Amino acid sequence: MKALVYHGPRQVSVDEVPDARIEKPTDVLVKITSTNICGSDLHMYEGRTDFEQGRIFGHENLGEVIEVGGGVDKIRVGDMVSVPFNVSCGHCNNCEHGLTNYCLTANEPGVAGGAYGFADMGGWAGGQAEYLRIPWGDFQCLRLPEDAKGKQNDYTMLSDILPTGWHAVEMSGLTPGETIVIYGGGPVGLMAALSATVKGAAKVMVVDRHPDRLKLAEQIGAIPIDDSKGSPVDQVMEQTGGRGADRGAECVGYQAHDPQGNEDNALTLNNLVASVKFTGGIGTVGVFIPQDPGAPDELAQQGKARFDFGTFWFKGQQMGCGQAPVKRYNRHLRNLIAENKITPSWIVSHNLTLDQAPDAYQHFDARDEGWTKVVLNPTQPS
Repeated sequence: MKALVYHGPRQVSVDEVPDARIEKPTDVLVKITSTNICGSDLHMYEGRTDFEQGRIFGHENLGEVIEVGGGVDKIRVGDMVSVPFNVSCGHCNNCEHGLTNYCLTANEPGVAGGAYGFADMGGWAGGQAEYLRIPWGDFQCLRLPEDAKGKQNDYTMLSDILPTGWHAVEMSGLTPGETIVIYGGGPVGLMAALSATVKGAAKVMVVDRHPDRLKLAEQIGAIPIDDSKGSPVDQVMEQTGGRGADRGAECVGYQAHDPQGNEDNALTLNNLVASVKFTGGIGTVGVFIPQDPGAPDELAQQGKARFDFGTFWFKGQQMGCGQAPVKRYNRHLRNLIAENKITPSWIVSHNLTLDQAPDAYQHFDARDEGWTKVVLNPTQPS
């Protein structure tokens, strides 16, 4: 089969690799019809992780079931399914408590959490390929409605970024009528803005500096805040009468940069502490990692940050962090898409073939104007 293979920093190619196949009775084999390039893929693409050469990218996957193992009872050949980026077994202690983002079975002993095509997340093959093996298929696969083939650009967001944006808002503690500031207007930040709107936020502010991202935020009623035109904290204070936002969401991660291009892994975290009110809440879903050898300073290389804990403590704020437990939210979000209550595909800028993926990575990595969300279509549904 064809798959997008990593060969080193900013070096990927579409290669012929061994076909994905059923390996255990509980496996499901999916023909991938939509798989997205995610902002967190860029950490690996740029060589900022220990992602091994020869592995396949791709953790935002949707497709058609073409084969099931003998132990699969629920999923059938021909089903269109969304696959959570979290690889999870469904029966360990964490999974039984809804913490599928920290499955105790999907990774090496002593490390919780697995993911398709991701560094340090269990070595599972990614889905930027023609086919993908799904372990624990009955538990993992979310069956999609009959309109799935025509609305793939919406349903493909269920595998990661829509539940992740929702999780950021959920961890912030947002309640209807409150205000929220979201740092990062990339795909996850835009999904957080959409989620906050659906959850009844009175005012949603999105901080970024890319005009195309800010324009997309404005299209759903969010207030765009361009941090290249002045302090984002000051702009948030102006929008909230000097009080600060009730809630905040971090959707950038450890490669945050200021408008001058200086990298600071604590930049968005500290801006959120300053932007959010006393006793406010913050949800952090941007990726942070324990070691970052490519970081610009020794502290950041150790995965540590110059976090303004003193102000955070003084203001009595709370922070939730970590990967989203996709299965906690994806069924409800699927239903909202099915009933046309939300249309997350408004952020999609490109639908491309798998062969076009290397070029797409270059454009997306460069943050070229207009490259807001790329969906790859390796195959077509039957």
